[in-house]
Amino acid sequence: MTTNTTASTRELLLPAVSAEPVRTRGRALESALREAIRTGRLRPGTRLPSSRDLAGQLGLARGTVTAGYAQLIAEGYLVARHGSGTVVADAECGPPPPAATPDRPVRWRYDLRPGIPALSAFPRAEWVAATKAGLAELPDDALGYPDFTGLAQLRAELAGYLGRVRAVAAGPDDVVITNGVAEGMGLVARVLRAAGHTSVAVECPSHPGQAELFTAHGLRPVPVTVDDRGIRVDELAATDCRAVHVTSAHQFPLGVVLCPQRRRALVAWARERDALILEDDYDAEHRYDRHAMGALQALDPTRVAYFGSVSKVLSPALRIGWLITPPALRPDVVDAKHYNDLGGSPIPQAALTHLLRTGGYERHLRRTRALYRRRRDALLAAVAERLPSWQAVGVAAGLHVVLRLPDGVDDLALQRALAASGVNALALSGYVPSGRIPPYPGLVVGYASLGPDRLRSAVDVIASVAS
Repeated sequence: MTTNTTASTRELLLPAVSAEPVRTRGRALESALREAIRTGRLRPGTRLPSSRDLAGQLGLARGTVTAGYAQLIAEGYLVARHGSGTVVADAECGPPPPAATPDRPVRWRYDLRPGIPALSAFPRAEWVAATKAGLAELPDDALGYPDFTGLAQLRAELAGYLGRVRAVAAGPDDVVITNGVAEGMGLVARVLRAAGHTSVAVECPSHPGQAELFTAHGLRPVPVTVDDRGIRVDELAATDCRAVHVTSAHQFPLGVVLCPQRRRALVAWARERDALILEDDYDAEHRYDRHAMGALQALDPTRVAYFGSVSKVLSPALRIGWLITPPALRPDVVDAKHYNDLGGSPIPQAALTHLLRTGGYERHLRRTRALYRRRRDALLAAVAERLPSWQAVGVAAGLHVVLRLPDGVDDLALQRALAASGVNALALSGYVPSGRIPPYPGLVVGYASLGPDRLRSAVDVIASVAS
């Protein structure tokens, strides 16, 4: 049975409609009716006034009300019934569920997470200028659906840059532009799974997100020990894996460099096993005491897939990465990229192309390399003064350092105690899988995002909590 609610309908709609300028009252009527139905104030089956009556009550033209009814009939909110006029549709129209409240990020006094660059140092003006210049250089057809492998100009610039700076052996046609390293790693994982791989070796300790990514793509992560010379190739050879993920230039999180003997042994393992090495070159450009070790990929481009991005140099928000695959793997990776997202946006790629071509990328890198070295020095000087029994581990590189704690310290308990004091410093134990023991207790401390004074203050708090 329909319900006649002419008076209540007028009361519901008049305030919203009368508050609007005359030219927008039609839209206001639609919105007010829609909201009243969605929130249940106009229940299913409720009969609305005729268009003539409602127009008179609200001071609108009849055509305005007729058009509003027609729009909501088309959207399914109202039904025009012969002999019964216009009524609210019988669909469930109760109040909408409350919007989920997004988790708010914790406001740390001192956020020492590793891997976060100095976001305030992002070259905003240069990026805007590079975007304008790059966009001006793009032909019209480049604004259509992009090449799955990335903007040709960027691939050419990257091949030259990586060959000069990281000794990577690749041409423009070997480069695939990805949505950060994570997408590139996911593409290769998908291709490996389709080729019959069931497992992949990962460094231990390593970032837990890496193992989670492989697991999500159907590959079982197998931890392999890292010591002060890098991944244990003899331990790797004892597994059934035919793929391994390594951070050879600056191991994450320990900060060690894969030594020359093990570099050669790792490549020999890949050749003997018909295996693939996934080289994650995540922050090798930040080396403070000498030139970084060249990329492992150059030792055998047929056995190494090379990954990199701008996340640690410019900003993770740009989501621009690159992948250089062995020739045999490239067609399958390009197909996977095609079906994953139809290719990345050419506009930010054009901006990065301009920065690389004009030297802006390397100028920014030189500035931030000096900035991070000062911050690292300030952190370690404060630790040496306040916590002399703690030892910095790894080479002078990257955006983080591992602080080795005295034997017997529970680093997870220390992490919790520091969090209670507003310091976000992660325990080394959190970077090993369940059932494995970390090489020693430690904290993995990022220093790139805080200035020297803030780092010294953070160490003061850490020392007071640890004492």
